[in-house]
Amino acid sequence: MRILIVEDETELLQDIAKGLTLKGYAVDQADHGKTGCQMALDEAYDLVVLDLNLPGMDGFSILKELRRERPQTKVLILSANSELDSKLSGFEMGASDYLTKPFHFAELEARIRVLLNRKFVQQSSCLIYEGIALNTLNRTIEINGAPVSLTTKEFAILEYFLLNQGRLITQQELIEHVWNGDADPFSNSIRVHMSALRKKLKSALGRDPIQTRIGEGYLLC
Repeated sequence: MRILIVEDETELLQDIAKGLTLKGYAVDQADHGKTGCQMALDEAYDLVVLDLNLPGMDGFSILKELRRERPQTKVLILSANSELDSKLSGFEMGASDYLTKPFHFAELEARIRVLLNRKFVQQSSCLIYEGIALNTLNRTIEINGAPVSLTTKEFAILEYFLLNQGRLITQQELIEHVWNGDADPFSNSIRVHMSALRKKLKSALGRDPIQTRIGEGYLLC
């Protein structure tokens, strides 16, 4: 899942980005309101973590733009303003959640996980597909009851496929949702990670469940 963090406190921005990256998310960063707004409008982020007090353009203005141009994007407001009026304004404008500073990273990550799960209308934290069981809470995978070890990126790829079962996924879509904005679509990185994941799945399942549609993309089948 790809997340944009818009926060002008440099140390906090970097700490959040590092923590979420370690949890397997693809993370982009912006420390200026106008930059963050443009990034949020230009890219198909799964979630935006948005500060309110930003230089150049405040968070409420960014939220307003997002709701007009990308109404499906989840937005978690992260603000030092704990006043009820601020929270109500955020929700009335379409914020998905509101977390006040200071906060524990574990709570932020838990709220993000809930919002992303809600986007895909999951009924539980466990994604199931033909012997594959992926737990989005404890980040573990079992295939036919046996644990399987995947790298962070392999886990993220498989999670996205399981959340989009039965739908063709293009390479560009994988880049947009699993890699951050620095990813080079012409590099071998995507093919290398896909190849490694498919080998592990084939070894555990006895077959490769990911089908390549030449010129179109990939399908979990």
